Amino acid sequence: MSPPILAAPWFARAPVIQRSRQVAAVLAGHGLTSWLDHSGLRRFAPLRRGETRPTPLTQAEHLRLALGELGVTFIKLGQMLSTRADLLPPDTIEELARLQDAAPHVPWEHIEHTLTADLGAPPDVLFASFDRMPVASASIGQVHAAILHNGQPVVVKVRRPGVVDEVERDLEILWGMARWARDHTPFGRDFDLEALVEEFSYTIRNELDYVHEGQNADRFRRAFAGDPVVVVPWVFWDLTTRRVLTLERMEGIKLSDLGALDEAGIRRRSIAENSVRLFARQVLEFGFFHADPHPGNFFVRPDGSIALVDFGMVGRLSERLQLALLRAGLAAIRQDPEMLAEQLYSLGVAGRAARYGPFQRDLDHVLTRYAGVTVAEVSLAAVTREITSLAFRHRLQLPSDLALLFRVVAMAEGMGLRLDPDFHFLESAEPLIKQHWHRRHSLAEGLTRLRDVSADALDFGFELPRRAQRLMGRMERGQLELNVNHEGLHDMVRQFQRMTNRLAMAVVLAASIVALGLAVALGRPQSWTTWADALLTIGFVSSLVFGAWLLIAIWRSRGS
Repeated sequence: MSPPILAAPWFARAPVIQRSRQVAAVLAGHGLTSWLDHSGLRRFAPLRRGETRPTPLTQAEHLRLALGELGVTFIKLGQMLSTRADLLPPDTIEELARLQDAAPHVPWEHIEHTLTADLGAPPDVLFASFDRMPVASASIGQVHAAILHNGQPVVVKVRRPGVVDEVERDLEILWGMARWARDHTPFGRDFDLEALVEEFSYTIRNELDYVHEGQNADRFRRAFAGDPVVVVPWVFWDLTTRRVLTLERMEGIKLSDLGALDEAGIRRRSIAENSVRLFARQVLEFGFFHADPHPGNFFVRPDGSIALVDFGMVGRLSERLQLALLRAGLAAIRQDPEMLAEQLYSLGVAGRAARYGPFQRDLDHVLTRYAGVTVAEVSLAAVTREITSLAFRHRLQLPSDLALLFRVVAMAEGMGLRLDPDFHFLESAEPLIKQHWHRRHSLAEGLTRLRDVSADALDFGFELPRRAQRLMGRMERGQLELNVNHEGLHDMVRQFQRMTNRLAMAVVLAASIVALGLAVALGRPQSWTTWADALLTIGFVSSLVFGAWLLIAIWRSRGS
């Protein structure tokens, strides 16, 4: 976990404070004053308040532009927040989904230096040919086409120089913002923003590490081994490091190029069905899924198979989460709002404002609307949007991977509809869901789970007497402690400490001014020297500066 902004020495904090001022200035320039007030960045903003740009843009549009202006970390943050319909209103989610991750090309000299430093030889030696113009350029890295000496076409991803330091500095700012919101705002207390920042930090650090992306690609290739529908590129590990990733080049037609698919004689309906199979196996069978399924990351090969690229962002579903999703699906099929609410409520991290009863009633209304509707008429994306909307309304914070899955569901269904307007995602997925449900509840699976549970119970039974003995011993020695956390007391203590600190500073300032005034009033003794005059002048100036700083601090914190 990253430390707060003010935990490091001043010389280490200087770049972070400078960057905080830049972030605050960009937000203020876009009129996003509420984001300044709810993040603790108000103290870094320019003194003029309430200034907005005279444009007809909405707040959501200004937020998208501001995040794009702030660079890689905030672009990735916006893309992550676009999956969190349980935290942000729909207009903001829709706008953040348009956030593009593009950046200017890195000069060839930097790319050549990185390749030579990491791979041990210049690219002209390592590759038969290497295209100096990038195929694509994003905020973390850019992609070049190349050919190995054996004639194998590859793509080489190279990380941009300096991006790691930039991301780490911005993550430190985000940690400070999350802690400030937790201590000062109702939103920060209702939602676990620190867990959100922790998850985001883990995700973006993995994207910076191309070894991790290569491991994801290998995992997908092993999972889909033998599947004629899915193709995953090979990783060339001898040409891969944390900053360089070399992958087999995938050839084919982009999934979004419908005209090219028709010209090639490839049935779009079969591609849509293959995409459902691809998605269902990832979620139901493997427990991990490609979390960036936009059409540019999928290529259709002449035989109708689908090639995947870009494995930097991957979602994972735990066994508990998979079971809860299956039970929630069963409850929806049975029109059982109580069971559905219980499963969804167990998945979400309920804040203090969350209430179970109203949430169950709203779910009942949703199920009533779908009563008597066939599977072919149900839009899975619409259902997930309604669920996340309810979560937002009832202050339920869904697990990050589940929120990401809901976004992937919407993108996958939209991709299928672009391929075939008559395509029904849920209808195509229903046989796979039933097959997986029967497999999970088969006799063999039940016996396996019973064996595992029995082994755990047996181990716990053997350990229980020893643990009880240790507990009783600690109680007899008076070593057992009870910690009580009083909600709201922490905020009150912080406010009281701030008041007393300012009062003490004001007293010290007043005493300094009085002492300096007395020194002047007593006159100048014969022994008075030039350096004493200078010291007196410095004291007056310091008192004025200190007093001005104290007044500004009190003025800025009046709204907190």
